[in-house]
Amino acid sequence: MQNSEEIWRLVDERQQPFIELSDTVWGMPELAYNEHRSVAEHKKVLDAQGFRITENVAGIPTAIMGEAGEDGPVIAILGEYDALPGLSQEAGVAEHRPIPGAGHGHGCGHNLLGSGAMLAAAAVKDYLAANGLKGRVRYYGCPAEEGGAAKAFMVREGAFKDVDIAISWHPAPFAVVNEANSLANTRIDFTFTGRSSHAAAAPHLGRSALDAVELMNVGVNYMREHMPSDARIHYAYLDAGGIAPNVVQGKATVRYLIRATDLPGLRGLVERVRKIADGAALMTETTVDTKVVSAVSNLLGNAPLERAMQNNLERLGPPPFDDADRAFAAEIQKTLTDADIAAAFNRAGVPVRRGVPLADEIIPLEAKGAQMVGSTDVGDVSWVVPTVQARGATYAIGTPGHSWQLTAQGKSPLAHKGMVHVAKVMAGVAVDALRDPGLIKAAQADLAARTEVHPYVCPLPEGLSPPIHMGKN
Repeated sequence: MQNSEEIWRLVDERQQPFIELSDTVWGMPELAYNEHRSVAEHKKVLDAQGFRITENVAGIPTAIMGEAGEDGPVIAILGEYDALPGLSQEAGVAEHRPIPGAGHGHGCGHNLLGSGAMLAAAAVKDYLAANGLKGRVRYYGCPAEEGGAAKAFMVREGAFKDVDIAISWHPAPFAVVNEANSLANTRIDFTFTGRSSHAAAAPHLGRSALDAVELMNVGVNYMREHMPSDARIHYAYLDAGGIAPNVVQGKATVRYLIRATDLPGLRGLVERVRKIADGAALMTETTVDTKVVSAVSNLLGNAPLERAMQNNLERLGPPPFDDADRAFAAEIQKTLTDADIAAAFNRAGVPVRRGVPLADEIIPLEAKGAQMVGSTDVGDVSWVVPTVQARGATYAIGTPGHSWQLTAQGKSPLAHKGMVHVAKVMAGVAVDALRDPGLIKAAQADLAARTEVHPYVCPLPEGLSPPIHMGKN
């Protein structure tokens, strides 16, 4: 208990610069691999806190690492700071008010994610120094989680090769240990090339690349009946071939996002989609070229670390929200549907409670929620380092992810309280591991058992570079 109380006190004492960092990053939303101002702000705070700084981690300009301590175990705490397009929103208001400009916004709370993770790392740094302990704590500033798979590239380049355990978190409506359940995925661009011609005077001379894309989409839609129900496939047109209907489109590109519960399943599904693309090219007498943009693995759990995190959550209790926080969250809930609110409780695996705008309990470790999952590049870290994640209660229950409502709450007092709360949880797990070498050994044994039959194989094609231009405005 004393260890927990000391590290939590350190988090409380150091919280203000990190709240300010979170708000600053909220105000400069940048897309994947283009978080140049955001990473500069993170570097500034790392330097002020006395971390040894490594820039351009894994050759990625917006990836950074700060380290403190000497010798001993290496504890990694992972942060993010990328935003999303189309989610610009005025802060602190419960109505849709986009901010003029590029239209980006922190609709997934990554401004909080990076700042909260660094707060935890800073507290652990000071704990090591105050107690004369051997050990190193690292803050990894990881860009491009939203589709860019930066952590997968970082894993491939060995950025975590000497790390003993990794800890992270994500904004959520509830305080809970994150269930290690995510989908492996890959993004692939399919570019069809045909032959342009006059659509009225010489249609027979044209070969439509747009027709090929549309036939591919139809084929994939028919395939949905014959693939695992927990797999997902999405697509978006990157280039539909132009805006002139009287021209047969000679070139068109579609991006596919293919997801499956594990890497072997993903590889099989990708091959089926590739065959459909080949068939569409054959039917239209076009050619098709493919380019993998990114890929991530599914998450692996780690029972010893999850139990340690749950112990910290239960000792700490729920975030200290006040009446003003609950009132603002209730106003946000008025913009949501009953289905939104019920879905949040269902995902947490607890009964629906009406009239509860903010988390007021710790979700039990054994609670199993509805299996509606996405993907994260933390998955690749979890295959090579024992990894645990928290969900930090930082927004109104029912708030959809990737929404203006989430952006609106991103620099509110309730978000700050939730961020500080989860920083205490992460720092507590780190201290438990530093104080108890047996926890690290148990966590590493758990990972070894999970990867014995299927060792980690990086899902990124050999030679693929990080798509650092993918988030250009």
